[in-house]
Amino acid sequence: MPIGTLERTPPPFFRQGPSAATRLAFFAALALFLMVADARFTVVAPLRHALATVLMPLQGLASLPVQWLRGGAGYFEGLASAQRAESEAREALARQSQQAQRALQLERDNATLRTLLDLGPALETRSFAAEVLYEAADPFSHKWVIGRGSRHGVALGSPVLNAAGVLGQVTRVYGQISEVTLLADKDAAIPVLNARTAQRAAAFGGVGSGLMELRFTSANADVRVGDTLVTSGLDGVYPAGLPVATVHEVERRAESGFARITLLPVAAPDSVRFVLVLEPVGAQLPDRPPPPAAAGPREPRGSARSAARKASS
Repeated sequence: MPIGTLERTPPPFFRQGPSAATRLAFFAALALFLMVADARFTVVAPLRHALATVLMPLQGLASLPVQWLRGGAGYFEGLASAQRAESEAREALARQSQQAQRALQLERDNATLRTLLDLGPALETRSFAAEVLYEAADPFSHKWVIGRGSRHGVALGSPVLNAAGVLGQVTRVYGQISEVTLLADKDAAIPVLNARTAQRAAAFGGVGSGLMELRFTSANADVRVGDTLVTSGLDGVYPAGLPVATVHEVERRAESGFARITLLPVAAPDSVRFVLVLEPVGAQLPDRPPPPAAAGPREPRGSARSAARKASS
């Protein structure tokens, strides 16, 4: 049989239903219908949930290699990080041990000198830890609420600090909680001492941006950027020598007799969760002597009463 006489189309017993174009159009229309129906009436949601339930074990098996790789990488990264942290902790412990020995020796020398000078023993401040519960509701103040109150020994005016330095002072005390006013608050004030020059001053909050201000300092005072300010201990509240702030900016104005000095507190309150509450130093100080009796008004010279007194004498 000549080749040209063969049919160009396959025999009827090889045909497989509708053409490819027809099937494409049908399934495209079906997919579009299902998407619209699911978006409008969520009719496919039960089917989707059933398929997700059936395919979940298969998805878990397929993701096992990725999870193993991530877990292995995370394990080795965590191991390296833990080793670095251990090494840094050992170095810090060695430095702190040396500092502790030096501080202990200085404390002994100080006690000996105080005994020789008959100054009496140094004040020992009792302290305990507290957790920061939440910030005060007033958005215009810088205040915290801590989980310690009068039942735990917190007193009004107790200093509050962390490892970096002074954070603030207890301004309200309740049974189980207390309110702490931070140094950056507009009502905060603390007497400070310049560690470099031993010059005393007063630092106030309320400057803005978490800063403080050194007020009533003369324009020609020896204050430099970077100077460290510590508590002076003259207020009977804060122990002496606690870090408070560093000098952030010094502005000397010719038209004013005082310099504008802004301070940056050394204790950043943003990341603080636990604090240390100290007993006010004033509780250990001796009582103040009573004020002298007010003297009566002085009689002017030449008065009648003075003349009569002289005559009687």
